[in-house]
Amino acid sequence: MISKNDDSIDAVNELLRKISIKETQLRIAQESNLIHTAEALENQLSQLRHELGDSSDTQLQLLMSL
Repeated sequence: MISKNDDSIDAVNELLRKISIKETQLRIAQESNLIHTAEALENQLSQLRHELGDSSDTQLQLLMSL
């Protein structure tokens, strides 16, 4: 049971890292007036945030099962 929780935490941490990177890339694209790139990054960022929400729900369910 603990390894499942550790895997879930690792997955959430990885998503947070990816989100941070995409936010930095998006800021650079916006500052450089790279409109299409910024739009693509916004879409990717939205998807990662959606995945994070799903992972948080899973982690909450694991904690509740303890």
